[in-house]
Amino acid sequence: MQPLRVTVWGENVHEHKNPKVGAIYPRGMHSAIAEGVRELIPGAVVTTATLQESEHGLTVEKLAATDVLTWWGHMAHNDVSDAIVDRVQKRVLEGMGLIVLHSGHYSKIFKRLLGTTCSLAWREADEKERLWVCNPGHPIAQGLGTYFELPQEEMYGEPFAIPAPEEQVFISWFEGGEVFRSGCCWRRGNGKIFYFRPGHETYPTYLDKNVRKVIANAVEWARPAGVWIDSCPNAKNPPEKIGVKK
Repeated sequence: MQPLRVTVWGENVHEHKNPKVGAIYPRGMHSAIAEGVRELIPGAVVTTATLQESEHGLTVEKLAATDVLTWWGHMAHNDVSDAIVDRVQKRVLEGMGLIVLHSGHYSKIFKRLLGTTCSLAWREADEKERLWVCNPGHPIAQGLGTYFELPQEEMYGEPFAIPAPEEQVFISWFEGGEVFRSGCCWRRGNGKIFYFRPGHETYPTYLDKNVRKVIANAVEWARPAGVWIDSCPNAKNPPEKIGVKK
């Protein structure tokens, strides 16, 4: 059986502009996320790609060799080429899984696939986040308790302008009182999409064992079950004769 092929995509901007972020993630957030996936899915082939690379590291060949793509972006959403967004969308529709993390809710690709603004309320106040498992039987929640907590995170609050999730795995509560749909699943074409809320750049969220467990579970869940190539053929040769009386 072919090993699961995972590409971890990162914007890789904050790490070079903000010393606090660079200190937490000296090799970039994308490297920390990839490290967690490698640790928990030892048979997977995990590589990284960043905004600064040619074609943002997401060439046709690279995406063709990717089963699941994770995406973290924030301050450079508009710098992502529309041609690359088209390319990623095509692969998701064919069957590639997509895991969108934290501020990736405003990424071009997430908004494109969901068809809404994906806006939300937010606050950065070093507050505790409690993530409740509201669907304990879901594969993404396996190995977790009833809830887990992050001592400091950025708050995201409702309303979250997304289509109703097809499956809801987590809901977050914040110290200030807000709640948020923090683990949401959809299908688009033949591909699975999971949005996972935690991951503000100035906190060591992607070093947390529970966060890493969720991402690894999501990668396994989103792996393709098959490939569907979009086409619009002229079906000139139907399996039955048309207009012939039996």
